[in-house]
Amino acid sequence: MSETLIAQVERWAREIPDAPAYTFVDYSTAHDGVRRTLSWARADLRARALAVRLREVASPGERAAVLAPQGLEYVVAMLGAMYARVIAVPLFAPDLPGHADRLIRAYADADPVCVLTTTPALDGVHGFLDGCSAPRPKQIITLDTVSDLLADEWEPEPIGRDDLAYLQYTSGSTRAPTGVEISHGNFTANAHQLWKAFRATPRVSTAALWLPLFHDMGLIATIAAPMVGGNHAVFMDPVAFVMHPVRWLRMLTEYEDVFTGGPNFAYEYTASRVTDEEKAALDLSGVSVMLNGAEPLRGSTIHRFSEAFAACGLRPEAHTPGYGLAEATVFVTAMDRDLPARVTAFDRDLLTAGRAVPVTGPWPGSPEGGGRVSELVSCGVPTGQRVVVADASGTVKPDGEVGEIWVQGPNVARAYWRDEERSAEVFGNVLRGEDGTWLRTGDLGVIHGGELYVTGRIKDLIIVDGRNHYPQDVELTVQEADPAVRRDHVAAFAVAGEETERLVVVAERSRKADGRAPAEVAAAVRAAVARHHDLRLHDFVLVEAGAVPRTSSGKIARAACARAYRDGAFRDAGTGARGADT
Repeated sequence: MSETLIAQVERWAREIPDAPAYTFVDYSTAHDGVRRTLSWARADLRARALAVRLREVASPGERAAVLAPQGLEYVVAMLGAMYARVIAVPLFAPDLPGHADRLIRAYADADPVCVLTTTPALDGVHGFLDGCSAPRPKQIITLDTVSDLLADEWEPEPIGRDDLAYLQYTSGSTRAPTGVEISHGNFTANAHQLWKAFRATPRVSTAALWLPLFHDMGLIATIAAPMVGGNHAVFMDPVAFVMHPVRWLRMLTEYEDVFTGGPNFAYEYTASRVTDEEKAALDLSGVSVMLNGAEPLRGSTIHRFSEAFAACGLRPEAHTPGYGLAEATVFVTAMDRDLPARVTAFDRDLLTAGRAVPVTGPWPGSPEGGGRVSELVSCGVPTGQRVVVADASGTVKPDGEVGEIWVQGPNVARAYWRDEERSAEVFGNVLRGEDGTWLRTGDLGVIHGGELYVTGRIKDLIIVDGRNHYPQDVELTVQEADPAVRRDHVAAFAVAGEETERLVVVAERSRKADGRAPAEVAAAVRAAVARHHDLRLHDFVLVEAGAVPRTSSGKIARAACARAYRDGAFRDAGTGARGADT
């Protein structure tokens, strides 16, 4: 692995020029989708042509922002920028709803010298730039009009592993978007780690995904990983998936050795939306890996999805829980591809006190039950990197004790863009008795049975009367308390009180809320939270669908929701299911 990953594109263009590299299934003009494919030779040619065009306006080390929709042009933008040693900034077209503020902040922070977009998106880009306070770029390049003839003018240049490949802006679940500096070495290492963990077969395995390419998981799984072994990536727009989730599964049906992935909510959503008639035409026996990551995992979702599609040939072992974050490029740990997902029930009270003690049953709710449990999904083990659980002083905690997850490996980024102070806090940490620096993830976890379990975010912890509570536990209780609450659209957070923090929950109403008295829903939620967590719910707000903020990767943005609550954004919630306890 001495050369950088981008050099593999030229290799595959030479060795398997006509083999398919990237296929985009476009559902914007046809219900069944229109396929467009780049062969490896064509991908290399278009990347070289773009590199020549980029060098006319940008020097190595300057930034090029990708403000393009999902599609082959986006892939070319990333490859061409890497060829030219220009730092790519993978963002999105300005017409993506709900993320205008994030786009403005990330764009301004990166301060790019040029913008890469497409002709159909050009008017939106001009409108965005006209209304943006950031300096205008030197040039806007429309990717679909770059002449292939320019490729002949490209002269390859050596690309160092320490050269920056792109800035990966974080999803901003707890703060403003921050650019993570991903080097060519990080990019190369993480793609190889992912491919090794999935035990993919060069030139045989296929990647089939719908994840956005501006998101770290989508970028690495769709663009980078296939470059390792000259494999084929097939992808579509996330909107096409949301409109008809069966499209994702139909795409998987076409291949005999295919890997895919998505966040937990996608599996929950798909299981609830695909009909029995649609299932009859699916064959998921060729699915090797279905990575589940990017947000808290739920054993109930994994079980429901596996049951829903078992008759379609889906192996239980295919569902592969994992853990990652942008600061480690993306991929950190995953379950072995031939092992079923492992869900372990821990004593909730002991877990919030910092110890992971398994509970063997019976569960609460059964006649013999009575104790409280937290069911956690194992995220498996790392590949090509080291993961420990440590305390704030840098001392490794023994297995079974909760602490912060620390990571060390060639995939770990070196810094945040233009933020030396925070970079030192996050990336420059020393572990007692160990050499080198470590990444502090900000995530809480525990090693149990040799595997990593993620328990929550440090900054999301709810502390009431000196006791820690994980918000995802409360959110699960709330959504199970009454069918009027929309699943996976619940935010639990703390607000300041006179003597201790107070618990607030904002939840979206489901379709089953029609005709229900809001006060009745609120009463059921309050009772469930008191019963399962011994907590008094200070305020419960039931809002319309779409009101709970989410990050660009689909995670519940608890900090943003808390800010909106404090600012009074939910004061006039139409359901009437609120009214704080005082």
